[in-house]
This record gives sequence, C-alpha cells and structure tokens, in this order.
Amino acid sequence: MGLCHGKPIENQNHESNNHTLSIETDSQPTNSHTSKSSNPFYSPSPLPSLFKYSPAISSVSSTPLRIFKRPFPPPSPAKHIRALLARRHGSVKPNEATIPEGNESEIALDKNYGFSKQFVSHYDLGEEVGRGHFGYTCSAKAKKGNMKGQDVAVKVIPKSKMTTAIAIEDVRREVQILRALSGHKNLVQFYDAYEDDENVYVVMELCNGGELLDRILSRGGKYSEDDAKTVMVQILNVVAYCHLQGVVHRDLKPENFLFATKEENSPLKAIDFGLSDYVKPDERLNDIVGSAYYVAPEVLHRSYGTEADMWSIGVIAYILLCGSRPFWARTESGIFRAVLKADPIFDDAPWTSLSPEAIDFVKRLLNKDYRKRLTAAQALSHPWLANHHEIKIPLDMIVYKLVKVYICSSSLRKSALGALAKTLTVAQLAYLREQFTLLGPSKNGFISMSNFKLVSSLQYRKLDFEEFCAAAISVHQLEAMDCWEQHARRAYEFFEKDGNRPIMIEELASELGLGPSVPVHVVLQDWIRHADGKLSFLGFVRLLHGVSSRTFQKA
Repeated sequence: MGLCHGKPIENQNHESNNHTLSIETDSQPTNSHTSKSSNPFYSPSPLPSLFKYSPAISSVSSTPLRIFKRPFPPPSPAKHIRALLARRHGSVKPNEATIPEGNESEIALDKNYGFSKQFVSHYDLGEEVGRGHFGYTCSAKAKKGNMKGQDVAVKVIPKSKMTTAIAIEDVRREVQILRALSGHKNLVQFYDAYEDDENVYVVMELCNGGELLDRILSRGGKYSEDDAKTVMVQILNVVAYCHLQGVVHRDLKPENFLFATKEENSPLKAIDFGLSDYVKPDERLNDIVGSAYYVAPEVLHRSYGTEADMWSIGVIAYILLCGSRPFWARTESGIFRAVLKADPIFDDAPWTSLSPEAIDFVKRLLNKDYRKRLTAAQALSHPWLANHHEIKIPLDMIVYKLVKVYICSSSLRKSALGALAKTLTVAQLAYLREQFTLLGPSKNGFISMSNFKLVSSLQYRKLDFEEFCAAAISVHQLEAMDCWEQHARRAYEFFEKDGNRPIMIEELASELGLGPSVPVHVVLQDWIRHADGKLSFLGFVRLLHGVSSRTFQKA
C-alpha cells in the first residue's frame, strides 16, 4: 500500500490533467492562507528592498480565508477533489449543490477588476488552443496599436464561473503576478488584461511550440541527459526568478511549460500562474493546490513554501530522464499515499546507465524532508549541470534566512558552524562564492549587513567570506548527502582543535538559552563528555542543527 513502481509515461498520455487539485479542508479553521513559522527569528521579508515591483509588496491581498460552513473529515485529501475542482472550475451541474464559503451565498460578489473594457476593439479572437484551471485559451490577432497584426494568446476566464471570493481573487492575483514577473526569457510574456460583463481576457505571448509533455512523448518518453539538462536549466532559471521575488508557482508540471516555437532549440516558457501565490521567507502556506502527480508531501501536510516547487521540478526531472513517473497509482488517494510513503526507484533501467550526478540531482530534489531539498539556485550549482553554457547562478533567498539565524545564534554554535565550513568541497564553496559575490563585497572582501535588511545587531556590521560560509551553510541539506557522516566527523576534528573546551552543563544551558523550567542536567547529559567536560560528538551535531528552549519544551 503506497508502494508504486513508475508507469511509462507514454502509456499515460495526458491523464495527469484529471488529477489537478484545489482542496480546502476545515481541519485548520484559522487563516487558511498562511501561518507564521514558529521560527524565533521571524522578521519581515527583505524582498521589497530587492525588487521594486515584486508581488510581495503588492497591495493585492493574498488568498482569502477558506472557511466552510460544514467540515470535511476525509480519510485522504483526495476524497473531495472532483467536487471541489468542479466548483472552482465552474463545471457544477444545475442539480448539484455547492458548498458556500463564508457568507458568499448571502452577499453579491463583486466581479469588476478595473481592467480595460476595450478588448473587442483591440483583438480578433480566434480558435481555442487549450484549457487551463480557470478558463480556456484562444489565439487572437491585434487590430490596432503598436501590436497591430501580431498573433497573441488570450486566456478567457468566464465570470459566470467565479462563484466564490477565492475564484475572483485567484484571477486578480494571477494578473498581478504575470504583470510583475513578465520579462524573464523563460516566462510567457504578459501584454494586458481586459474584461467585460461576461469574461476576463488575459493577453499573452502566443507559444506555438507545444507542451513540454508533448515533446517528451514524441521522444519515446524520455530525454538524453544532455537534452534534459537544457530543459532543467531553463525551468530552474525561471523558478529561481519567481522564488526570489516572493512567488511560488504551485502547479509546475510538463503541461505548464510551452516551447515558444517548434524549433528544436526553442526556449521554454512557464505558463499558468492561476494557482500561484505570494510567500514570504518566514511564512508557510497551507491550502492544498497543485496537480496530484507533482504535489509535494508537505503540501498534503498543509505547511509549505517555495520548496514545494522544487519537489515538482524533481518529478519533472525524473520523468525526463527515465520516461516514468516516480509516484503513480490508479486513484488520487493512491497517488497521495505514494507521495507520502513510497520512494522513487533508481535501481532499474535506464537509471543504471545514467550518470551518478544525474541520479544525485533528482534524489536531492525528491527528498521528502523539504529542509533537505535543493533550492533553485543550488540546483543550478549542482555538479550535474556544471559548465552548462546558459547557467547564471541567481541570488538565493535561503542565504538570507540562514545568515539571519546564524547572527542570532550562540557563540558556541557559530564556532561549530565555522568548523563545518572548513569541510566544504570545491563545488559547495563555488555556490557560496557566487552568493557572496552577488551580495556585493567591498574591496576589502567584506559584505555589509545593510545588504540583508534584516539584521540589526551592531556587533555584526560585516562578514568576510570565511564567516559567510559558516553562516550560509544549510546543515539539513548537507545531512541529506551520502558524505554527511564524513563532513560531520571532520568538522568535529576541527572543532576539537580550535573551539572545543571544557564546558559546564550550566554554561551550555546558558549558551542555548534554556530557561529554569528545563531540567538541563537530564536533557544535556549526553551533550558533554564526562571524561573532560568537553562537547561530545552527539552534542556537536545537535548544536549544528540549532537548538532553543522551544526544542526542549517540545521534547
């Protein structure tokens, strides 16, 4: 149960379209959009200082509250997918009752967006070319202006289908995100949005090259490693761009990447931001949306961030390289059980003939612990993609989070992280060097804390590269690697020489910020060696992960 073997994608065709989810349950009747992380170092997002037009600083509100008048207690998140999809997509039959959300059944919904009303005078609508979550897409031709004669794509979203405040806000947010992000070479170009009494019209670049899924199928279900690298670099480039600006796509799949033209080397474009949302570095989303085959485990657990997109990219990479889905079942419930419990197969062909770097790349994206998953910038730095001509490593938001936690850590933990930084490989240091350079070091080789917009400690005005490496290490991600044990042992050896000294339990408790209610002699007894009073290896590793009084209170 929950164990699944990859099924060849060529035999599945487009059946994944039947497993797109937009699920809202009542198990957490608080804010159904986001919940602040319990991270004691929470602070406002630094995004506004980085991107003038970032959606993260938009006045557009995020997803409205999703509270039902009667609860859903399904044994699996899959139970109500079809009903909720029908309601959200506007395909409910007249004799089928819908479940009202909040007071929407009593209050008339305002479906006016303030978009231009002149669509008909600007464009001639052509034939339908596809269907998405909330509407259908047609080709069209511009009749006037500087785009006269140009072919475009128009996403038509019927207002009659917008039966909830959520559906209305989804459209508003999609337009806002497209407007803010448009311009990246791997993202469909947004031109304008229009509306009339019946529809909203989102005018975009027309991509004639077809879906990535169709290209996969045309190649017999899989790509060569080199061709897969070209696809992955483009996907990672645009996703890193979105994440840095505070946007999580939430529905990444081969169907949502189009080739601009039918040429073999055509650029790939991300489309369909209808399920996208804003997310700050220290927040977690909790509404379950996405497509079943590509949904991350933490989405089903209703606590996720941008890492969920990286899981979806891992699924796409798996499909590209072997032609099978890593998690498959005949029902939605079975798919979810596989995502939560099963491990992808890497022991059979063609994996046995692929490079170790390719396998490692996919494994580090399909890690069920989101803390151990690669970010988009880190994935671009992975050895499998090394020396690809289109790679340019972008600034990684995880660096802000890690440095902030480092600055607020005890001196003992800083020393431990410094020892761990000495064990990093050339490839790992290359990624950190890229990040350090992007933060604009001075001629003396220091970066200023003013670059971070989130650290006020006067004792930390600047960091050199050596300390930056200690600050920007993700211990969880290192722990996911096969060589973690060697890293930890070598780091402890460095720590023994330079930073390990006799320490009393009371002093360690003070370093960790443990209050008087914590029985420190009980919980910390295996942290210190009884022979000499120094930190034990177990205590060292625990210290690397970061601890607080909250950790012990939970224990």
